[in-house]
Amino acid sequence: MFHAPVLGYPEAIVLGLLQGLTEFLPVSSTAHMAIAPQLLFGNDPGAAFSAIVQLGPVVAIIIYFRNDLVRYVQGIFRHPNPMKLPKDDIDAKLGWYVVIATLPIILFGVLLQHKIDKDFRSLYVIAGSLIALAGVLFWAEKTGPKNTSLENITFRESFIIGLAQVLALVPGASRSGVTITAGLFQGLDRESAARFSFLLSIPSITAAGLFKIYQVVHKEHLTHNLGLPFLAAIIAGLFAYVVIRWFLGFMKEHSTTAFIIYRIVLGILILGLLSFHIIESKAPLDTASTGRAAIVRIASR
Repeated sequence: MFHAPVLGYPEAIVLGLLQGLTEFLPVSSTAHMAIAPQLLFGNDPGAAFSAIVQLGPVVAIIIYFRNDLVRYVQGIFRHPNPMKLPKDDIDAKLGWYVVIATLPIILFGVLLQHKIDKDFRSLYVIAGSLIALAGVLFWAEKTGPKNTSLENITFRESFIIGLAQVLALVPGASRSGVTITAGLFQGLDRESAARFSFLLSIPSITAAGLFKIYQVVHKEHLTHNLGLPFLAAIIAGLFAYVVIRWFLGFMKEHSTTAFIIYRIVLGILILGLLSFHIIESKAPLDTASTGRAAIVRIASR
């Protein structure tokens, strides 16, 4: 039987808002969803709640990029051989680049599955990842040439960004954070790095979200209190859509300095909360990092 652990509508609204605000920003939704329930409610909202609320951002990003996705799929069907892509068919190139760049996270996810579910769940790992990636993102901002548009991205550059996405399997690294960082290192301008990061997220977070729902339905009977998680999912989706739109505009004119500072402050805050035993060091198994890893289980079944 489905139970939302001691959560009411105010708590569901807060968690949905938090999921929507952090899912696509380079600040790690995993970190926020791991510590917020402990700090605000004293408990984990549960696997079913986490699975359903994550569907909101999935729907949001698909809706936002719906026209692009249609063009890319049409491009893939126009040119089904990725080894023979015409230089002037940008849609076919980007469609195939997104598909191929997703493969590394599947491969490494299978190899690291045990560590993802067990060893990587520590909030110490999350705090360390927040701070470490902030340093690397700062380096990318300082050294990346930022002179390549998304239309001019090469197969090599897109695949390297896909390899970097593997780091998102470590909670706290942030999927958008590592892919934007890699994009900047590869010379993409900030807006293009963010856009490709979002496009690259669609296959993984969609498959992860659907698989988490499958796992929950397979293990539990969802008959009670579905209003709570679905309310949270709707709120998360609405705010995620706004964040996507805002962030792409933000990256046209601004650097990621604010997010770098925020990551460092959040990482230090988590370490402080842990040292004073205000929060427990073990993150819930069903946080966003496990969700992102779910895609690899689909491939290995």
